[in-house]
Amino acid sequence: MFRLLILACLCWAGMVRAADVSMAFGERIPPFCFPETNSGIEVEVMREALAYRGHVLKPRYFPFTRVPVAFRAREVDAAMSDLGTDLTPDGAFYGDPGVFYDNVFISLAERKLVIRHPEDLRGLTVIAFVGAAKRYPEWLSQVKTEGRYFEQNDQALQVQTLQKKRYDLVLSDRNIFKYFSAQLTRTEGVVLSPVTEHSFVKLNPMDYRPVFRDARIRDDFNAGLAAIKKSGQFKAIYQKYLGDNPPH
Repeated sequence: MFRLLILACLCWAGMVRAADVSMAFGERIPPFCFPETNSGIEVEVMREALAYRGHVLKPRYFPFTRVPVAFRAREVDAAMSDLGTDLTPDGAFYGDPGVFYDNVFISLAERKLVIRHPEDLRGLTVIAFVGAAKRYPEWLSQVKTEGRYFEQNDQALQVQTLQKKRYDLVLSDRNIFKYFSAQLTRTEGVVLSPVTEHSFVKLNPMDYRPVFRDARIRDDFNAGLAAIKKSGQFKAIYQKYLGDNPPH
């Protein structure tokens, strides 16, 4: 009887610990998020890391700029990123970075542009993901002030507008840009002009930390993330969507 009582208590404790975790994700950032199937690199990494200690991910999708807003409004229990705004005063506990966005400037190769310093953007038009100006003010403030800067939530349009030479540069995660480029070729048979990537900042993993309202769930997520990295599951998720391109 005593053993059965202990076992029952352990099971009950496990059930108490486990929780449904609603998390805000950007609504259109393949291959990281596919809302229609609740899949993608970021969704699957978060799901598997939380599942390590029994938690169940409940993804919710918002326009990119509303991700931190939804957290502040207590519409969700967690968010995939703070988008450059400190959410600690709003009750956020920051987790370890699980997914990184490797943002680069992209130009048509035929332009032979060289982008190494902010002044190299002088006279050039830039189209970027929503929130880029806030994240990279030292690079984009002057461009924005002079009216040569635009943000677009639908990043598929970045590929199209660059190819049509409506903008000089795209600022995008390299994997997102490659994904939409492949989609354009596959679905519309478009032959794309070669492009050049310009790395302009050192990748900072701390820029892409998920936030949680519950410190215990944050700790469980961190433990799960470490576990799936050690087991190789983390790398397998990346390979599922990007082939042989390794995670950063």
